[in-house]
Amino acid sequence: MSHNLAGILTETAEQHGDRVALRLDDTEVSYEQVEEGSARVAAMLKAKGLEVGDRVAVMLPNVPYFALVYYGALRAGGVVVPINPQFESGEVAYHLGDSQAKVLFAWHDFTDAAEKGTEDMDCEIVSVAPEEFEQTIGEHEPDHEVVDRDADDVGVILYTSGTTGDPKGSVLTHGNLQKSTEVATSLVDMSEDDVVLGALPLFHVFGQACGLNASVKPGACLSMIAKFNDEKTLEVIQRDGVTIFQGVPTMYSAVLGLEDLDSYDTSSIRVAISGGQAMPVEVMQRFEDTFGVEVLEGYGLSETTAIGTFNQQGSRKHGSIGKPVEGVEVKFFDDDGNEVDDGDIGEIAIKGPNVMTEYWNKPEETEEDLRDGWFFTGDLGHIDEDGFVFVDDRKKDMIIRGGENVYPREIEEVLHHHDDVEEVAVIGVEDERLGEEVAAAIVLVEGAESSAEDLQEYVKGELARYKYPRKVFFLDELPKGPTGKILKREIEVPEDA
Repeated sequence: MSHNLAGILTETAEQHGDRVALRLDDTEVSYEQVEEGSARVAAMLKAKGLEVGDRVAVMLPNVPYFALVYYGALRAGGVVVPINPQFESGEVAYHLGDSQAKVLFAWHDFTDAAEKGTEDMDCEIVSVAPEEFEQTIGEHEPDHEVVDRDADDVGVILYTSGTTGDPKGSVLTHGNLQKSTEVATSLVDMSEDDVVLGALPLFHVFGQACGLNASVKPGACLSMIAKFNDEKTLEVIQRDGVTIFQGVPTMYSAVLGLEDLDSYDTSSIRVAISGGQAMPVEVMQRFEDTFGVEVLEGYGLSETTAIGTFNQQGSRKHGSIGKPVEGVEVKFFDDDGNEVDDGDIGEIAIKGPNVMTEYWNKPEETEEDLRDGWFFTGDLGHIDEDGFVFVDDRKKDMIIRGGENVYPREIEEVLHHHDDVEEVAVIGVEDERLGEEVAAAIVLVEGAESSAEDLQEYVKGELARYKYPRKVFFLDELPKGPTGKILKREIEVPEDA
C-alpha cells in the first residue's frame, strides 16, 4: 500500500470531482481540475529528469497553482520544499542550497529574487504566472500515476523561521503528513460541506496541514486569500459562507478591530481554530462573544507537522492549548532532562506519529532537539489535574530578573485586558544589576492616551511587583512574520524607555 500524500487528492477527485476545491476571488477550481493539473505538473517534472526523492522548491503565495505544484511534485515522487515568496535572494539561496532543490516554481512577481538566488546553483526556475502556467503544463500529457512511497519516506521539508540561527529543515515523512491530515480533519469533523478560510500562508505548516491537506481529504472547499487583510477576510466569509475560521491570534485581533464589523454576515462560521502563537484569553473571549462560536486553540510546530495538542468542541479550557491529540504523548522536563511533576513548569516534549524524523543535514541540531523519539519544543508549559496543557512561555523568552523567573505571557495576558491596549509584546533587556529587566512594547488602541506609568500601575495591581515592566514604550505596530506571528527578536527598545 502506498502512503504517498498525493493519494488524498486522487481519492477525493474520484468521489467529488465536480466540487469546488479551491476558490480565489472569482476563480474556482474543481477537484477534477486540481487532479488534472497536478498530473500535468508531475509529467513535466519527470520530463525534466526528476527522480524519486529529488527536492522541488515551491515559492508561491496563496493561489490555486500552489496545490497543483504541491501534489504534482508529491505524486511524481519528489520532496516539496515550500519557500516564503517574499524572501530576498540571499534567503532563497540558503533554502535552495541547503535542500539542494532541482527545480524551483516561483511566482512571476518574485522571479528577480529567484533568479539571483539560483545564480550559482544547478536549479531550474519555472515561472508561475496566470494563463502562462496553464500553457506550460498544457504541453505535457497528464501522468496520473502516484509514485509509491513508504510511510517513512520524506514528503516535505519545512524550514523553521530561524529565530535562533540559520533556518532548519524539518523532515516530514508521508506518514507524518498522512497522520496530521487525518487528525486535523477529525478534530473539527470536517466534511465535503465545509468551506475553510485559507488566509494562512500555504508555505507554512499551519496553513498547509490544517488548511490545504485537511480540506482536500474530505473534499471541502479552501477559500483562499492571497495575503491576509482584515476587511478582505470578512468579505470572503460573507461571500463564500466560510464555516471554519483558521488563523493566528493577530488575525483574530485584526478582524475584531474593524469598525464596521457588524455590517458583515458571518453567521456561516461554525468553529474557529487558533494556533501558531498563544492566544490572549481576552481576545478569545471577545471573538467568541462577537461571532457566537467557540475558538479552539491548538499547539504544534513545523517539527510536529502542525499538530500536538488541541481543545475539543464542548471540552476545552480558556488559556489552554488543549490535550494531546490521538497517538501523541506530551511530557515536561527540567533543564537536567528529568520529568517534572504534574502542575510544575517544564520544557514541553512531544512524541508521536506526527513528529519529524530529523533536521535536514543537521545531525547536531537533531541530536539536541530530538531525543529517544521525543521532540523538545523549547516552550515551557505545564499540565493541570484535568490533563489540559498550558504554555507558560518560550524557554528562550523567559526573563530571569534578579534570580526570579518572569514569564512574558503572564504579563501580556494582564495588559491585553486593559481597554487601551491593542497589542503587546513583553521582552527581556539586559540590566547590569539584575541581569535582565522586563520591558513591554505596546500598540495602543486608536485614540487611547494611556501613559507608560498608567500601564505599569495597572500591572502592579494584578501581579507580583517584580514582574511589572520597568520599561514601557509605544509602537505604531509590532514586527510580524509571514503568518502574523509577533517577532520579538526584531523589537528594538528605545534608549529613553
